This record gives sequence, C-alpha cells and structure tokens, in this order.
Amino acid sequence: MKEKNLELERLVFFSDAIVAIAITILVFNLKITGDEGQHLTFANLLQAWPKFVAFFLSFFIIALFWKVHHQFFFYIRAIDETLLWHNIAWLLFVVLLPFSTTLIAVHFKDPAAMVVYCANVLLINVKPGLDERIIVFYRRACNVAMINSLTSLALAFFFPVAAFIILVARFPFILSAKRLFKLMNLKDQTKTIK
Repeated sequence: MKEKNLELERLVFFSDAIVAIAITILVFNLKITGDEGQHLTFANLLQAWPKFVAFFLSFFIIALFWKVHHQFFFYIRAIDETLLWHNIAWLLFVVLLPFSTTLIAVHFKDPAAMVVYCANVLLINVKPGLDERIIVFYRRACNVAMINSLTSLALAFFFPVAAFIILVARFPFILSAKRLFKLMNLKDQTKTIK
C-alpha cells in the first residue's frame, strides 16, 4: 500500500476549504436595492446587473483558479516551507476577491474599484515556485492569465468597463488556447511517428 503524504493532503484540503468559503461569500453581495415594503419589479432586477455580472465573473475566476490549483498539486509530491508560504499568499488573494467583487458591483464604472479588482485577479494569477515537475501547458496557461490580468489592470485606470470585458474574454480565450495546444501536440506526435 502506497504511503500517503499527509502534509500535502492537509495543505490541499485546507486550500479547498478556503476557496469554498471565498466562493460562497461572493453570494452575499447579491442584494436587490429598493423599498422593503414595495413589490419587486423587473426594473429592480435590471438595476442590479453589475452585481450579477461581477458575481458570475468572480465565481468562474475562483473556480478556474481552484481547478488549476488542483492540476498543479497533482504533480507536487511533497511540500516545503517555500511552497507552503506561496500557497498561503495565493489564498490571501483568493479570499480578498469577494471584497474587490463588492467594489466593482457597487462602483462598476469607477477606475479605482476596477483597478483594485484587476490587481486582485492579477495577484491570484501569480504562481511563484513552479518547477520543472509542472507540465508546460499549465505554465503557459498561467502566463496567458497574467497577461490578461495585466492588460485589464492597465485599462482599468482609464476604461474600467473595457478592463472588465477583457477579464471576461479570458474564458473563451482559454478554451481556444486549449484547443490550439491540443492541435499543436497532435501535429508534434504526427511528426514523431513519420
């Protein structure tokens, strides 16, 4: 029977719990404003669209980061002090995302709110301490995500809505990049066979 690395498992479970809490806290921002004694109207719902858009983007960003986190940890066999602190720093920025999501939900067109949000997403993207055990695709995916975040951060100072759109564009771009990567690997395998 294979001996389990309890320290590594504890770190992964702890990270999963923190991510689950952060993704759950996002929903607390979804509040419809209006008079409490009045009937809810579709206009009330439409006025809250920035809250819903911010919620969905942040939900999928956290979910994507959680997925990548698990893919990274598949290749890691043991933890050291450096990896532990890198993971804790990553978790810090994950748990800050509900706060920055609240900022853009309330101040969607304000550069200051969008700068904080984009900077938060960028800091979640930073994955220091990756070594050769991590396969090339995930390293490239992190680099693409950091470029997306940096572009959004630069735009957020002047065009906050455009910065948000760039962040949303990350998802179709990632899907396209995955397909392109698979095609590139297929071509490489075909060349090797010939």
